[in-house]
Parts: sequence; C-alpha cells; structure tokens
Amino acid sequence: MKVESNGIEIHVEEQGQGDPSLVFLHYWGGSSRTWKHVCSRLAPNFHTLALDHRGWGQSDAPSMGYGLADLAADAEGVIAALHPKRYVLIGHSMGGKVAQLMASRRPAGLVGLVLIAPSPPSPMILPKEAREMMAGAYANRETVEATIDNVLTALPLSAEDREQVIADSLRGAPAAKLAWPRATSLEDITGQVGAIDVPTLVIAGERDRVDSPEVLRKELLPRVSQAVMTVVPDAGHLPMLETPDALTPLIENFCRSLPGKG
Repeated sequence: MKVESNGIEIHVEEQGQGDPSLVFLHYWGGSSRTWKHVCSRLAPNFHTLALDHRGWGQSDAPSMGYGLADLAADAEGVIAALHPKRYVLIGHSMGGKVAQLMASRRPAGLVGLVLIAPSPPSPMILPKEAREMMAGAYANRETVEATIDNVLTALPLSAEDREQVIADSLRGAPAAKLAWPRATSLEDITGQVGAIDVPTLVIAGERDRVDSPEVLRKELLPRVSQAVMTVVPDAGHLPMLETPDALTPLIENFCRSLPGKG
C-alpha cells in the first residue's frame, strides 16, 4: 500500500496482525522485500509493516532530502498514519541508524528497538577512495554482484534472493544511491542516542564486513544504556537473507519479552 508521509508517498508492505506491531526499515540498497523471509515467519503472530525508504523500492524518489532526519520523518509519518498502539522499530544498517534517531525522540507507543547490523551513531570513517567506490557500488549489475560477494554477504544467497538484491540495488534513485556514502553516513547522532529509553536488541553478523561486532561493541553499545548484543554465527551483513531461520527467532523472542504484550 501507499501512505502519504512528509509530502511524498511511501510504499509499505503489511502482513499479519497482533501486538506489538513491528516496523521494518531496510538498508541502503534494499527495499521492503529485504525482509520478506522474516516477515512471512513473523506474520502468524505479529503485525508487520515494512517500508521502502524514499528513493528505493516503490516509494517516491524526490531529487533531494535524503538525510537521516528526512528518512526518519518519512517513517514517523507512516506510523502516525497507521497509528499502531504499540510498536517495535526494527532497522538494518542505514535503517538502523534512522531507527536510532527515531527512538532517541522517545515517541509515544514505541516499546522496543531492534538494530540489525546497524550503522553506528558515529560517522562512518572511510578513505576518500573507498567512499567513492561505495558511491558506485550500485552503478550496474557487475558492480552490484561484486558488492554482494565482497562486501554484503558471508554466505551464498539463493538465486532468487540474489536477483532480488541486484534488482533492488539497481532500482534506487540516483540521489538515494549517492546520499548515503557521500553525506548521510557521515552524520553524527552520538549526542542523541543516549536518550533512547526502551529495551534494545543489537544483532550482529559474525562475519559482517560492513558493521562488524567489534565496531558495534565500540561505537554503539556504550552509548545506548539498555542495549544488549547477540551475534548470528557465520552471517554477513544481510542476515535476513543469509540466515533468516537464525535471525527471526531472535526478533520474535525479544518482542515477546517486552512488558505489557497483549
């Protein structure tokens, strides 16, 4: 479905019913489809809402406005429009940094936060050459395949999931492709995340080459008082596609543990 938010239309995939609602925010290059294996497993017991960030998937792609505050405002508008009584934010990589900013504002109804291989609140430090390589990661099929094999995954994806990642990466709007490596990943929200006051589960892939467990232990965990981290064995940066059977129970058990369910 399409939801009017922050002056544009955001595409949302909705499944299931239950309490709390689970709101999924994808990575730079992904879409709501990134979560398909996880949402299909959770939908019998939970209401799931997976968004396409602006410039990705089926959402509108304005020519500007790809900062963390813009992405957060888009998601906040969707939540306001669909008004779940209680919800958990679940963010991956770029979506994880967006979720941190949203949670730091202590919105009404937020009862928990799940950060999967999240980009830390501190700026992503990369040499200029590496940053420009990143900016071209989704330029064509060849560069996307190299990014999948050398950066994003530690385990092979199914043929169907690999084609999905390639298609989602290529479909991104030019402004969305460039904004994260050149600007948004450099934003510093370390001063805000200390305000996060809900239970927080951080899930890292053991073999993640983007946001490693070591980086998250150093840059994220000390700044979020309620954060606890668990590591998915063998997984890379895309555990929702590489190891959904290992990832999904971690999310489900965390959500069931939150106070006041039902």
